[in-house]
Amino acid sequence: QVQLVESGGGLVRAGDSLRLSCAASGPIFSYYTMGWFRQAPEKEREFVARIGLGSSLTSYIDSVEGRFTISRDDAKNTVYLQMNSLKPDDTAVYYCAASALDFPRADSARHYPFWGQGTQVTVSS
Repeated sequence: QVQLVESGGGLVRAGDSLRLSCAASGPIFSYYTMGWFRQAPEKEREFVARIGLGSSLTSYIDSVEGRFTISRDDAKNTVYLQMNSLKPDDTAVYYCAASALDFPRADSARHYPFWGQGTQVTVSS
């Protein structure tokens, strides 16, 4: 069982940056594809970014491409989401998730059985 704990959310202004962290329990963290998802009020949860084993493969939703960067440190069992040039539309609860599937197959929320509790990101205009 993988347990995930997010941190780093907060209230910022448009154009600011935040870095989210997700600490994972268990020694097999390096065997998982890791993802970040978000859910805005009254909207469905959406994929934001994912990273494969060894950090060689990454994928982003179009709206954050070039502004957000996902990374992982397997030695620290931690995955990060660096968010730059934040916009009010980025306001949401951000969730970290883990999948036992390889990168190509871990392409939707249903492939991630392990989730953190979420961290709120609010971007004011």
